Amino acid sequence: MGMIELYLIRHGIAAERGTYANDADRPLTTTGIKRTQQVAQRLVELLGRFDYLLTSPLVRAQQTADILRRQGLCDRVEQVDWLSPDGAFDQGLAWLAAWLETTQTPDADSPQRIAFVGHQPDLGYWAERLVWGQTKGAIVLKKAGIVGILLPDLTQKPIRQLSGNGQLIWLTSPKLLL
Repeated sequence: MGMIELYLIRHGIAAERGTYANDADRPLTTTGIKRTQQVAQRLVELLGRFDYLLTSPLVRAQQTADILRRQGLCDRVEQVDWLSPDGAFDQGLAWLAAWLETTQTPDADSPQRIAFVGHQPDLGYWAERLVWGQTKGAIVLKKAGIVGILLPDLTQKPIRQLSGNGQLIWLTSPKLLL
């Protein structure tokens, strides 16, 4: 089996736009750090551990991923450019397919659990493409919000057939986790 539970996690509350010369440098606020820590603790309680966590290279996303790691959600964290704003959806799908080809699952009936930490509206659009096959602007992730999608067996479906074949399994704002 090559099933994946993919969790798309928006970065926590960050400094206001325009307060830094380079938008990529905007960090999480004190409130953003605290709420993200609380969300991470709750995610560990509800979902357990993830197999892998990928993050955008922007400071606020890296800080969010680091909080998730420190709270015990995942030990394996990697920074990838395609999770930057306006990132490449197809590169994300290619990464997932490559992950499955190189990873042996101890329990073949258990899906791999992967998390992507990134930005809105991209994560909402990616979720829509995976579930409905097109973007509608209907899925909006709040800061530190999460959407989970069960992807079909990637070893049985070509990547191009992934769009529209995912099953929405989780969609929550951080308020529901606190």
